[in-house]
Amino acid sequence: MQFMEKLRPLALLLLRVGVGVVFMANGYPKFWGRRLEHIDEFVHVAHLPAYFVYIAGALELGGGALLVVGLFTRIFGLLLAGEMAVALWRDEKIFQHPLALDVYGLALVLGVGAFALATFGAGSISLDRAFFGKGKGKAPRVAKPKG
Repeated sequence: MQFMEKLRPLALLLLRVGVGVVFMANGYPKFWGRRLEHIDEFVHVAHLPAYFVYIAGALELGGGALLVVGLFTRIFGLLLAGEMAVALWRDEKIFQHPLALDVYGLALVLGVGAFALATFGAGSISLDRAFFGKGKGKAPRVAKPKG
């Protein structure tokens, strides 16, 4: 399975773009256009403050965009995974109907995908690698043991 290891940069790119675009698509309506009624209902039912919608929207829209380009991927992957964990934890329908994946499946998949990106990083096809990555300059020298 050595050849699959060569596909890792492409797989991480596709994961970043897919998860990031879906986060952006869910963050956009929280600011512009028709606001989704279930967002307001969720915030009310979950007993969260109303400004949580805007915090979540900014995190989803901005964090999703940063995931797409692969910048600060580990940080925003962890923040987005945490947001999805809060969304899952605060949604009472999960505990009432644990098999109703149509209710919470999107938050579950987005949270797991964001956590995977936080764990594995952006990969070599990313701005993280261009700005902060390995392979710049010479390899660090290792001191030879005396004796």
